[in-house]
Parts: sequence; C-alpha cells; structure tokens
Amino acid sequence: MPRKLGRTTDHRMAMLRAMVTFLLENGRIETTVTRAKEVRPLVEKMITLGKKGTLAARRQVMAFVTKETVVVKLFDEIAPSYNERNGGYTRIIKTGPRRGDAAEMAIIELVK
Repeated sequence: MPRKLGRTTDHRMAMLRAMVTFLLENGRIETTVTRAKEVRPLVEKMITLGKKGTLAARRQVMAFVTKETVVVKLFDEIAPSYNERNGGYTRIIKTGPRRGDAAEMAIIELVK
C-alpha cells in the first residue's frame, strides 16, 4: 500500500517526480524517512530503465523525470556505472529528528 504523505495524488506525484529528478541530478538528498522510502523504488526503476538503454525506456524515463539534462545524465553516466549490479542502487541513512517538528530525517543517496 503506497503512502499518501498527506497530499492529493497530483501533489504527491509532482513532489515525488521532483525528488527523483533532484536525486538523480545531485546523487543525494536529505528528506524525511517516509519520503525517502517512497522515492527509493521510483529511482531504482529509473536506473533499471536507464540500464536497458532502449528508445522506449528513454521515453518512459522522459515521461517521469522533469529535466531533459537529468535523463541524458542517467543514460550516459549513472546507469552504465551500475551494469554489474542487480538492484540496490540507493541507500537510506537515518540522521535523527528534525529540529522544528521532530520528524525523522534521512539522507537517500546513490550507491557508488
């Protein structure tokens, strides 16, 4: 059962797309643990599509990732570096509670 994260479907999907794009662009993001757990399978799926390298896969990624430059980076740099790896492209590291509302924070990053 996917988490709703207290948002409407459109808002939630927009947020997750932005987070996936940002993670692929920068290699790591800091967010709440629940958001990180929601972003992880989406990022793994994008990298798996990047490993396929077909036009159809590129179009599927283009439909989800919001920046064209990130798609190019995914297919040219990120995906080829995971050729020997079957999944497990990301890691979630818990960093403790956030100061304002004590939400459990985490860093999600691409495994080198």
